[in-house]
Amino acid sequence: MLMRLRASLIGCGAMSRAWLDAAGKIDGLEIVGLADLDPARAASRAAEFGLNDAILTGDVKTLLARTEPDILLDIVVPAARHTIVVAGLDAGCHVLSEKPMAETLDEARDLVARARAAKRIHAVVQNRRYLESVRRIARAVAAGAIGEVTSVHADFFLAPHFGGFREEMNHVLLLDMAIHSFDAMRCMTGLSVDGVYCREWEPEGSWYRQGSSAVALFDLENGAVFTYRGSWCAQGLGTSWECAWRIVGAKGSLVWDGRDDIRIEVAGDALSGLFAEVSSVAVPPLDSADKVGGHLGVMQDFVAAVRGGTEPETVGRDNIKSLAMALGAIHSAEQSRRIDISI
Repeated sequence: MLMRLRASLIGCGAMSRAWLDAAGKIDGLEIVGLADLDPARAASRAAEFGLNDAILTGDVKTLLARTEPDILLDIVVPAARHTIVVAGLDAGCHVLSEKPMAETLDEARDLVARARAAKRIHAVVQNRRYLESVRRIARAVAAGAIGEVTSVHADFFLAPHFGGFREEMNHVLLLDMAIHSFDAMRCMTGLSVDGVYCREWEPEGSWYRQGSSAVALFDLENGAVFTYRGSWCAQGLGTSWECAWRIVGAKGSLVWDGRDDIRIEVAGDALSGLFAEVSSVAVPPLDSADKVGGHLGVMQDFVAAVRGGTEPETVGRDNIKSLAMALGAIHSAEQSRRIDISI
């Protein structure tokens, strides 16, 4: 019989719609409470999703005491994350958090240790690695389709007008968006990062307070490099939300437009003038073992783990590696020097 689970959610801003929509598609998962600093916002979200019996409150301690959930869904602003996750773990909950998992590496390390001590799962919604294209690319790279990876390049250029906290936060691109691409790079290549040099700037006409544009160069463990170029105030000719990618290997290259177009070309032995002749290679299809589904896929993986399945991919002790990339890039930009990255 399917284990029924009670879940409470804290943070009822715009992002909570995606969370509640995903939660509603998981059998046996019941939303029993909602909390937000603005009680009216919690009430509005409950009405929108027909959560007529859910307990509504304004703080996490009351939420946990009144609902006694198995799972806490954490969608608060990054500055409040550590406090919320600690409260959930102390109450015996498994916790699924929005990214980033913490504001500092010390806080992240503390959450990893607390989850281990509590024998509870704390995982992070890094939904890009649950995209079909990311899984197919990871399968191609792991199979050696382009040979050993020698460089990875990601471009992100969009101009969203969010309003709210994003337009006021520090390091908005690196901390709130680029971390998705950093985590996807780790998933697609299987490579860890040793160091980073990064520069941030605020272009003329930007509607963000700080850090809407950045360029970062990461040193990968095998001697390759990963370059990230991005802006959240680049008007026109936008990329997808998933970046435009090029992965260069010893035998060939893979490009992905961030949407549906993935192409691989590899070089042969024969030359045609200055260049080796190249041929197209098919991108591997999904395997039944590949975890997909975006946001829903992350939540399904997490719930399955709570029910006794295998540890989710985005568990804190692994996701801290993606956070370290983002924080390392931020520290590099602040100090104008290369930063070593270690957990």
